[in-house]
Amino acid sequence: MGQDTLSRGNSSPSVSKDTVQRCDSLSAYIFPDYEIIDTIYHAQYPFIQFPENNYRFHTKDSPNFELLAKKIDTMIREKDRKLNFYHIGGSHLQADIYTNVVREYLQKCWADLPGERGWVFPFDLAGTNNPGNYEFKSPNNWHAYRCLPHRPSKYDVDYGMLGAVAMCPDSVITVKFFYDRTDDRPPIQHIRIFHNKGEFPYWMNFGNEEILIDHTTIDEELGMSDIYFTDPIDSIDVQFQRLGAEAPELEIYGFTIMNNEPGISYTSIGINGAGLYTYLDNIRFEEQLKSYPPDFFAFSVGTNDGNMPYADFDPKIYKRNLEKMMQMVLRANPDCALLLTVPNDSYYRRRYLNKNIARERDVIIELAEEYNMAVWDFYGIMGELGSSRTWKNNQLMRSDLIHFTFEGYKLKGQLFIDAFLKYMEQMETCTNDTIN
Repeated sequence: MGQDTLSRGNSSPSVSKDTVQRCDSLSAYIFPDYEIIDTIYHAQYPFIQFPENNYRFHTKDSPNFELLAKKIDTMIREKDRKLNFYHIGGSHLQADIYTNVVREYLQKCWADLPGERGWVFPFDLAGTNNPGNYEFKSPNNWHAYRCLPHRPSKYDVDYGMLGAVAMCPDSVITVKFFYDRTDDRPPIQHIRIFHNKGEFPYWMNFGNEEILIDHTTIDEELGMSDIYFTDPIDSIDVQFQRLGAEAPELEIYGFTIMNNEPGISYTSIGINGAGLYTYLDNIRFEEQLKSYPPDFFAFSVGTNDGNMPYADFDPKIYKRNLEKMMQMVLRANPDCALLLTVPNDSYYRRRYLNKNIARERDVIIELAEEYNMAVWDFYGIMGELGSSRTWKNNQLMRSDLIHFTFEGYKLKGQLFIDAFLKYMEQMETCTNDTIN
């Protein structure tokens, strides 16, 4: 995505000083009449509520989002830091289509700020759909569990942040990671592998890159190994060799692909069919998140929580679960900016209007007010109740009236970026003048 879809490019949106609405409250801010997203979409998709594509604050101020804006501004000017962005959801995020559109933009938007890839999981080896922008390969036979449908209470699995684990019983195991079908390939200088807890009974060898290893550390309590390279590499080829016949089979909970470059690390967390209740049961979620704390965390969880008859949905349960997840993230970093996104319009069983999404929106706004956080109302942007059929008729949504087509996800990613850039403009307008 570049200048043909978003007009900002590598600079701030051009807004006349006469059109800027100064404010003494984020909730009272009036967005100027400009769009960062290409106006060709306005004519092509007149049913989309483009003026609603903003971060909405329902409080006078938001200390965490104001701090985030300052961090981003300093990062751009000084090129001195890395910021960790996380985005959690269900199948919309496991495929990592629209989140990768966002990631690629944020890692190319500002010169000399490539960021890093962040967390990845070998879904290839787990026998489920893998994001298209990277690939894992292994000659070994693996068996895997996902927090849905393999619930931890039944399968006795302690899932981590990514909600899945791949296991292999072989004594010699080879795993390869490489970028695929993307021009955005941040260098790799440090990898973190989440694996079995306790004494790690495997020796690791990195093939041709073994001579580049500076040092390795292992945290037995967290089940985490960090490997640091002297020079950047562009792929990973690691061999695990079991130390002793009685050693347990290898467990892999994910990799963090890191480097020493400033910029944004953008991690998407998604399991097909997952809801808030799914992630809350993942025992290692919080401890793994604390190992690499977030500066920004977007919640796009709710499609599956509300995919049921109207009478069966309890907004109080949804609110309780969402608040628990928010508190978990804030324990990892009390200054983290939380973006609460309203799920897309959908149909229940392809036939019934899903009125639960509007009830989830009410809950999301309540929590945003209580915690001074932001809301991205994608349900409203789509056109609210029943709009998914219009999106389907325009080849933006699949026939299940829940998931989007590739073009639909691409557009959603562009809308997400558009709203984010407007948030940055809003913060510059408000915090420079009136908000302390």
